Amino acid sequence: MSKRILIVDDEPKIVRVLRGYLEAAGFQVVAAYDGTEALAAFRNEAPDLIVLDLMLPEIDGLDVARAIRRESDVPIIMLTARVDEADRLIGLELGADDYVTKPFSPREVVARVRAVLRRVGGSEPASRVLSAGDVALDLDKRQATVGGQPVELTPTEFDLLATLVESPGRVFSRIQLLDKIQGYAFEGYERTIDAHVKNLRQKIEEDPRHPHYILTVYGLGYKFAEPGDA
Repeated sequence: MSKRILIVDDEPKIVRVLRGYLEAAGFQVVAAYDGTEALAAFRNEAPDLIVLDLMLPEIDGLDVARAIRRESDVPIIMLTARVDEADRLIGLELGADDYVTKPFSPREVVARVRAVLRRVGGSEPASRVLSAGDVALDLDKRQATVGGQPVELTPTEFDLLATLVESPGRVFSRIQLLDKIQGYAFEGYERTIDAHVKNLRQKIEEDPRHPHYILTVYGLGYKFAEPGDA
């Protein structure tokens, strides 16, 4: 069965173009044109992925993302015309998996949709489990636990944590982490990793301001702690 994509944008032309490209790529498409319609469609249509504009009438896109994240880990790709990096990082900190800046190529959006869904679907052997310390990741079920307690992660957060846990002590640059979790690394997108790391620390660290698991290596990037790391 083809995956269902919810497009949320108040510009009918953008919805029409994206619908055409996504349907041509084999996806089912549902559309909403404001924040209220977006939340209704999310709850009624059970999309596999949401392409969400940040600038929406009725309810702002950031508030839509916040409401969705309270109920679901469905992947979200943001569309934004905002040039301020802080606005994009806010969206990522709310749990969005990726973003595309307007104006954009519809083919790029289709490629991003495929990449995110590929990550969600997973391609690891069944029952493969990664662990480091008391953090464990079931790659087949895409479930994470810390100290035996389940932790709800977005697809991007799960993949980022898996990359780090698989190689404790290895320092990854931001570009390397982007390439690992998304399959591409565009200059200018590096700081999105910081937002995802911040989210992960909020979920798995006892004190996110003094992390025990995901450590910053200043000037280089991030690593997962080895035994003996302070």
